[in-house]
Amino acid sequence: MTQCALTSSSVVKEKAKELGFHQVGIAAVDDGVNATAVQRLQAWLALGYHAEMEWMAAPKRQDIHLVMPEVRSLVCVALNYYTPDQRPESEEYGKISRYGWGRDYHKIMHKQLKQLATWLESLGEGVQARYYADTGPVQDKVWAQKAGIGWIAKNGNVITREYGSWVFLGEVLTNLELESDRPSTEHCGTCTRCMQACPTGAITEPFVVDANRCIAYHTIENRSEQLPETVTPHLQGWVAGCDICQDVCPWNQRFAQVTDVTDFQPYPGNLAPKLIELAEISDQEWDQQFPASALRRIKPEMLRRNARANLDASRLKNDPESNNI
Repeated sequence: MTQCALTSSSVVKEKAKELGFHQVGIAAVDDGVNATAVQRLQAWLALGYHAEMEWMAAPKRQDIHLVMPEVRSLVCVALNYYTPDQRPESEEYGKISRYGWGRDYHKIMHKQLKQLATWLESLGEGVQARYYADTGPVQDKVWAQKAGIGWIAKNGNVITREYGSWVFLGEVLTNLELESDRPSTEHCGTCTRCMQACPTGAITEPFVVDANRCIAYHTIENRSEQLPETVTPHLQGWVAGCDICQDVCPWNQRFAQVTDVTDFQPYPGNLAPKLIELAEISDQEWDQQFPASALRRIKPEMLRRNARANLDASRLKNDPESNNI
């Protein structure tokens, strides 16, 4: 392709930064399949660690060419979403993961990714670009590590040197052949704080997370009427996601930076929602409280379920005899 020679990786990165992305890296698609990553995914699926997330088994996730046959490069990006706000410690409040405090990150990422993809396609006739942000059958974390954004940590999150793991990931697939960056090396060392801190033991071994035990999975993805009895005693107030393994990470404690994206500032009510109110929230109140929010994936009945499970767990902890009433 003649246009490939006219486009340098540095120009693409500069454009991505101009559009507001905090980190940019390029990953070359060599054979289209990262054999080690595919083997790990297959082993994880074989153990049933994806729980009810059947989309994780999609063949496209194992071969990027099934997503876009002509793909030659991935432009991988990261957007910092950290704000310094803190949750109250009292048991009367529910806990919401930082990713859901402000405006839906999909809307923000997709807007910027679309601009980047459109710009790439404008570079020459025949240039193709397709973008994703946690919405398609692409192994975001694997490609982010290959593009030098950061490394996949023991808790399964991508950690960046600049922002810790408080980043959203996205990518643009293109048929442009761009110079690739060096893959990130892993810097967790001997640290196991995330594994030790997880109250349900969801991190079964370094770099392996069992969704069946994960609080974030159950509060966001589990559609059952009741949460598992193995999980409810350990919720610790979480009603939407869980940040425990990120909160204890030394990289986050040392290197988190306040985001410059105002849309990620917390909506009123997301820092300290009362469990008793969430347990009785109406569908209309839910609709009003979570506008343009990633938390809309957690339907009203699920949010009520999560809050009630926390209230029940708190009552049992403070009055064990109540279990016999």
